[in-house]
Amino acid sequence: MLGAVIGMLNLLLIIFTNNNNKEKMNGLLRELTTISEITLLGGLFMVSVGTYLGGVWANESWGRYWGWDAKETWALVTILVYAFILHMRFIPGLQSLYAFNFASLFGFATVIMTYFGVNYYLSGLHSYAAGDPVPVPSQVYYTAVILGVLSILAYINWRKIFRKE
Repeated sequence: MLGAVIGMLNLLLIIFTNNNNKEKMNGLLRELTTISEITLLGGLFMVSVGTYLGGVWANESWGRYWGWDAKETWALVTILVYAFILHMRFIPGLQSLYAFNFASLFGFATVIMTYFGVNYYLSGLHSYAAGDPVPVPSQVYYTAVILGVLSILAYINWRKIFRKE
């Protein structure tokens, strides 16, 4: 969550960057992105350990470590998404501060899906979904639109101000 909040803050800072404050904002963006990267590393470690311990618990309870249940699969998806986000800096086309902060903001959606979406919208051993689908709260759509607009505005200003770096 902290990595997503810092990513959102960085996108807001990118929106408010202009040619007069470009150098100061660039330094601030780099510092906050480093802090976000450290938080994502800690989060990835904890999700990985939690998934591993969940497998140990599953073996004790059901006699198997992994059964491709919806919760297990989404835990793996979360690990892979955050591993990709943390490795984006090694891909030449994805090395920008904008790309990392955008990915850290929207990568949090996999965590939300793993911990809430699977429980209420998918069927399986970890699910409370018993047939009737729970309606998606309207705040989810509003949040997605607001974060989408924020990302587009930040991208436009990033291209205009920082394209030469």
